Amino acid sequence: MAAQINPSILSADFARLSDEAKAVEGADWLHVDVMDNHFVPNLTLGVPVVESLARATDTPLDCHLMIEAPDRWAPQYVEAGAGSVTFHVEAAAAPVRLAREIRAKGARASMALKPATPIEPYEDLLPELDMLLIMTVEPGFGGQAFLDIMLPKIRRTRELISKHGLELWLQVDGGVSASTIERCADAGADVFVAGSAVYGAKDPAQAVRALRTQAEAATAKASWACDH
Repeated sequence: MAAQINPSILSADFARLSDEAKAVEGADWLHVDVMDNHFVPNLTLGVPVVESLARATDTPLDCHLMIEAPDRWAPQYVEAGAGSVTFHVEAAAAPVRLAREIRAKGARASMALKPATPIEPYEDLLPELDMLLIMTVEPGFGGQAFLDIMLPKIRRTRELISKHGLELWLQVDGGVSASTIERCADAGADVFVAGSAVYGAKDPAQAVRALRTQAEAATAKASWACDH
């Protein structure tokens, strides 16, 4: 069970995105936070920037859409070059149809849950997904403190994935750092979004490697991975 580290460009220098993408070569994915100032109280970037970024890096793009009407907009991010597109279930009108459309266009389909959204009502949707994102902060801003109260939810989600025998990635996003990543891995996460912990480091590429090492060590000892 290899741990994946996805640096978030929300913490990068937006004036130097091409260079910032190169600074984390060796990362598994580049996490792109798309915010519309409606679903969340912040505005970041959209389809044109994703298109440019896709041309500027060989690292695949993991687009996290914190936007209203993802049913309308998500397919455009696949067309722009995203290899994985995450929509929020709280904003999606027809999550199964949207996941299938994202997959049909050739990207991995992912669904995100805000901290207060339980996983259990969506158990039957899991086979339609390639990844599930558990937000470990309230979406909208980078640099927030990790919410430890999300760890039981990560564990319950991992149990549901195992129950159905799914090859579903479990991503965490928010406050992931050297001091929190091991707890996330122990709880069942295997894909980790890290913003300031990577781009705030003197050597972002080394920070990615160090986080991966920590996550893999914690995973090796985790009961969920041993049972897999």
